[in-house]
Amino acid sequence: MPVTSGETDTGNLTFTIVTELDATPERLWQMWADPRLLEQWWGPPGYPATFEEHDLSEGGKASYFMTGPEGEKYPGRWLILKVEQPYALEIQDGFADDAGEQDESLPASVFRVTIEVGEGSDSPTRMTIRSQFESIEEMEKLIEMGMVEGMTAAMNQIDSLL
Repeated sequence: MPVTSGETDTGNLTFTIVTELDATPERLWQMWADPRLLEQWWGPPGYPATFEEHDLSEGGKASYFMTGPEGEKYPGRWLILKVEQPYALEIQDGFADDAGEQDESLPASVFRVTIEVGEGSDSPTRMTIRSQFESIEEMEKLIEMGMVEGMTAAMNQIDSLL
């Protein structure tokens, strides 16, 4: 399984999840850069993602929805804050309304993806996603909504795509 750890830090308002994968940083970057690949793992099993917009450049936006088992749709949107291809990406992540705009009634976060080359020739590449929250209330709400389990299940799907 690629997920090696997940840590919630309420003092710093962060959730960090780490995966180790047998792939180059460039290949892992494609898991983010190619919307068709991203769709295959971003939603947890049973909630596949569909990206309608996907501009992975600084200032770019992405809009998507996850479809639940009963056909219910859960829209989301990203604002791309920083891109350091193929090693880092920073995204403002939130729920969206029907028009694809930020749903202010639900919490949002900023997450930073870092991709680091393993130290030895047989060492896997490490991908870390660290989510930062504005408040303990927003953090607790997202955790209550299943963020930790959802992210873990979603990231465990990457290995089979490599």
